[in-house]
Parts: sequence; structure tokens; C-alpha cells
Amino acid sequence: MSARVIDKSAWIHLEQGRLLSTRSCGRGAYYVPGGKPEPGESRLQTLVREIREELTVEIDPGTARLYGVFEAQAHGHPDGVLVRMACYFAEYTGQITPAAEIEEVAWLTAGDIGSVSPVDELVMRRLGKDGLLPGAP
Repeated sequence: MSARVIDKSAWIHLEQGRLLSTRSCGRGAYYVPGGKPEPGESRLQTLVREIREELTVEIDPGTARLYGVFEAQAHGHPDGVLVRMACYFAEYTGQITPAAEIEEVAWLTAGDIGSVSPVDELVMRRLGKDGLLPGAP
């Protein structure tokens, strides 16, 4: 039996050495903003829609560039359920404001790595390795 995989698109946005992250209502962990595709959506279309819904800003799809695809155990799901997250850098317009199911927007540093989901931890470690998130292991 193969593992179940949840596909997601996510936005990697850094400011002053900190990573934009979100916390959904009723959740304890922080997540890179993004979400799952609707039927027929491309990864990039998913990214634009999810960020508009969650943070009320408009991603400029012409500036989007894939940073990487990360896979790990899905946080809050049974063992063997994986999340595969395609992460993009992209420019945006508007004011970042939590909306929909997002309760909190946070700017995480390397010291916050213990408060994120397993796949986000992989993202943070890669950002640290690439010199984009100072102090990440």
C-alpha cells in the first residue's frame, strides 16, 4: 500500500532574515502560507488563490520561481500520510492581513524551527543552508 500524499503550494517570503508564517484557527504549529489545489488548478494557480484567500495580497505569477519541492510526514495526520509542498518565491502587492482560517501571521527566525510542521522544518533548514534564514541548522 502506498502512502497518501497531500499536494500543496506554498509561498516563501522573507523579510529582514525572517520567514513569513501563519497559524490557522485552533492549531498550535505554524505553517508557510499556501494550500491544496482545487480541481484543475496548476500549482501556481493554487498559490495565487490560496495567498489571496489567506493573506489578502496578490501574488504576481510572472515573478514566481520554484524554490523546491519538500516532502515530509503531514502534521496532524496519521503516520504514513505525507505532504508534498511546492515552494515558490514571488513578488506581491497589497497589505499582508490574516483572513479565512488564518488566526495569526508571524515572522519566524531560525530559533522558531521547533514550532513549525515537519515539512516547514525542512524548508527552514534549506533556507538556512542557502544563507537565506540566518542561524537555521
